[in-house]
Amino acid sequence: MTSKFQRIAAVQMVSTADININMASAERLVTEAAERGAGMVVLPENFAVLDGGPQARFAEREGDLAAPLQGLLSRLAQQFGIWLVGGTIPLITRPPRAGQAVTELTDGRVRPASLVFNPVGELAARYDKMHLFDVEVSDRQSRYAESDSFEAGDAPVWLDTDCGRLGLSICYDIRFPELYRHYFASTVDLITVPSAFTRVTGEAHWEVLLRARAIENQCYMIGAGQGGVHNERRETFGHSMIVDPWGRVLDVLEAGEGVVVADMDHAALRDIRQRMPVFKHRRMGKN
Repeated sequence: MTSKFQRIAAVQMVSTADININMASAERLVTEAAERGAGMVVLPENFAVLDGGPQARFAEREGDLAAPLQGLLSRLAQQFGIWLVGGTIPLITRPPRAGQAVTELTDGRVRPASLVFNPVGELAARYDKMHLFDVEVSDRQSRYAESDSFEAGDAPVWLDTDCGRLGLSICYDIRFPELYRHYFASTVDLITVPSAFTRVTGEAHWEVLLRARAIENQCYMIGAGQGGVHNERRETFGHSMIVDPWGRVLDVLEAGEGVVVADMDHAALRDIRQRMPVFKHRRMGKN
């Protein structure tokens, strides 16, 4: 029988400008994933707040479980006894530094944070998106300038879970392989990539990047995306998928709301790394 903590799931959404509708959809889809036996569930980027105007008005302080978004994530993790990766939510506080007071953003921006809740509903980790999507795309929106709304994070984050050692990343991060090499050096077993890839960039690069990161770092990749038309200008690619360490797509959902599920094979993961010890064979970047 498959262990609960070997089954992983990615939730795909088509979030709207209405935070209450989005939260209800997230709860329904997390429930579906848990009922299908997942021990870890990953929500997409901006799952609750997408195209709702300035995100600062929805921002929460880290660790405030009485706040709507963190309260929802904590409750669902505890209710189903799962590890829940909360895609991204806007936080007004920066990660606390040792021996220093918590600081708040005061310029109208927020931190795009991926929060991990453990099976008893505790906040176990926080990762702030390090690479912001300031680009031009040949779609109806044309210009994307995340740095207008967000302040970038500055540190990778990994943690040990019942599903294995987990590395955290967000969307545009996937184009920066040095982040994932850091996680490989930390022997992570899986990496989450909550995303809202545009249709244009997703068609060109989403799957190939996820598979490449899985192959070169010999780990599972969980890509949880937004997947549909959000307004007259914004369309996302979807194709949420789980990729194994050999680069095989184990499950994928092309468009619309839903859940993808797959089982991790830790014995096969160890075997791949033993038979092909690519980290040991590196000739560059050893220091």
